[in-house]
Amino acid sequence: MRVTETELEGVLLIEPDVFTDDRGSFFESFNDERFRAETGVERSWAQDNQSRSRRGVLRGLHFQNPTPQGKLVRCVAGEIWDVAVDLRRSSPAFGIWFGLELSSENYKQLWIPEGFAHGFVTLSHRADVAYKTTAPYLPEGDRAVRWDDPEIAIEWPIEEPPILSQKDRDAPLLADSVTFE
Repeated sequence: MRVTETELEGVLLIEPDVFTDDRGSFFESFNDERFRAETGVERSWAQDNQSRSRRGVLRGLHFQNPTPQGKLVRCVAGEIWDVAVDLRRSSPAFGIWFGLELSSENYKQLWIPEGFAHGFVTLSHRADVAYKTTAPYLPEGDRAVRWDDPEIAIEWPIEEPPILSQKDRDAPLLADSVTFE
């Protein structure tokens, strides 16, 4: 597996070794020992989640506080534009975002550590997204930041207005959010 640091400290691009032949492909989607050795990330995993979304659905920008979650995200079917935003007020990168395409064709994964918001928009007809978290979901800590906050200024690769949940439509701006120190 190849691990590449991104512009946001702690956010890592992970590209597994994929073996292909005339039958198709095989790859190890997660191996705890290799993940720890290659990334230096020492975490316990609390939960695995999976979502299915249609084209134009935007989920995010989500985070949990208190009890933040680190997330290891991959797209198992289709294509998404995946985004991480630094929400650590003490970080020089506070409010800065990083985004990239994750797809079932490129096999890429994104490690998003605790203290970051996460979101994605579905680019394909349908997309299935799977992610591991370092803490269980706690409804009382469920938080969001507006996907279109001008202070963050994410360049979403969409032409039409996205399809949003009520929670995401009502999310506060970064300046009004309960972020991290």
